[in-house]
Amino acid sequence: MRAVGIGAVESRVLAFAPWLLALSLVGHFLLTALDDVQSVVDLRVYVYGAPHLLRGDLYDFTYAEFTPDFPLPFTYPPFAALVFLPLSVLPWIVARWLWQALSVACLFWIVRVSLRLVRQDTGAEGDAGVDGDTAEVWRRRAMFWTALTLWIEPVRTTLNYGQINLVLIAVLLTAMASSRSWLAGLGVGAGAGVKLTPAISGVYFLLQRRFAAAAWSFAGFLLTVALAWLIAPTESFRYWFELLGDADRIGPVGSAINQSLRGSLTRTVHFDVETGPIFLAAAAVATALFLWAAREAVRAEDRLAALVSVQVYGLLLSPISWSHHWVWAVPALLWLLYGRARGQRVVVAAAVVWVLAVGSYVISFLILAQQGDIWKIDRAWYLSALGWVYPLCGLLTLIAVAVSLRSRVREPEVLQNS
Repeated sequence: MRAVGIGAVESRVLAFAPWLLALSLVGHFLLTALDDVQSVVDLRVYVYGAPHLLRGDLYDFTYAEFTPDFPLPFTYPPFAALVFLPLSVLPWIVARWLWQALSVACLFWIVRVSLRLVRQDTGAEGDAGVDGDTAEVWRRRAMFWTALTLWIEPVRTTLNYGQINLVLIAVLLTAMASSRSWLAGLGVGAGAGVKLTPAISGVYFLLQRRFAAAAWSFAGFLLTVALAWLIAPTESFRYWFELLGDADRIGPVGSAINQSLRGSLTRTVHFDVETGPIFLAAAAVATALFLWAAREAVRAEDRLAALVSVQVYGLLLSPISWSHHWVWAVPALLWLLYGRARGQRVVVAAAVVWVLAVGSYVISFLILAQQGDIWKIDRAWYLSALGWVYPLCGLLTLIAVAVSLRSRVREPEVLQNS
């Protein structure tokens, strides 16, 4: 018998999934059309900045039309500028709409691949709940959750800023789910060449003992560096030997939009903790939780749990993790709702907290509460406390993976020994 909440009620809801997705898409593109002036500022940086790679002044370029308090520089590796060069030759309105359409398509793909991993890891049939459902049910689930997650805060801000997150995660998920070592590795390596944070994905290959894929990812990354260096050696030298590691150039570490451990700690103690003892203590806790979660995910042969654990850990330790970087909340939520540990108390608690966090737009409220001073670190205690929301969700996710999968692994051992 199907589990309560996954049976008749869900079937009735999924019957309307295509219509809900269509309505959600119409709403999104209407908002996109109405906000044609100040939106997608990050995409403007990518598109307007990319040609400066060939001019030799990529890292002198800034865009300040709608951000006078912090002129936005091009902060990604030189290879990223090469990736965006094709968009820069298109009329702005065409580039803007193409990017929006691509990002939304990638959101659907992220949901689809995450659910496919869940389905494969839990088994196609036999387990009570979602595992015996037809392919059509899973397709409708993908439509349903795409329609809903289109409106959660990390996804919404990614689309509003014209950020690269959805495209990048779609590439990473596709690569990491591939059984072909060269394809998996090159996908991750290319992602790291565009934006350094995907490099943490190599840890996933090491956890899975996919050493060939890890080697391919390193080789793919080196290829992106070499290609950009060949085309723009001066700007490549500047990035890798002068600008890399300068968090202040990327943005204000203490702003509420920075949802890393360093950002949250900085807002709490009212000074930049940098990589000092306060940060190292918090990083040690996060590392311990990650290693625990990763071990249990590998033992349970749960790929999505392992993948999510790696990405959450990377977001926690990165100096800058803007709220829109936390679009990894989508695969995390899908694992919490449909993974093999679904229904356990700690898993349900983590899912509820995530829904409240990404559905309440609390980060947007905190940004408004800064009153336009994005560099200000001192703030009221309750604003500092709220500013922990995404890091706490990330830590809770690691705990949920570790505790729930440990109990799942122990169940067969208890039965075998009884």
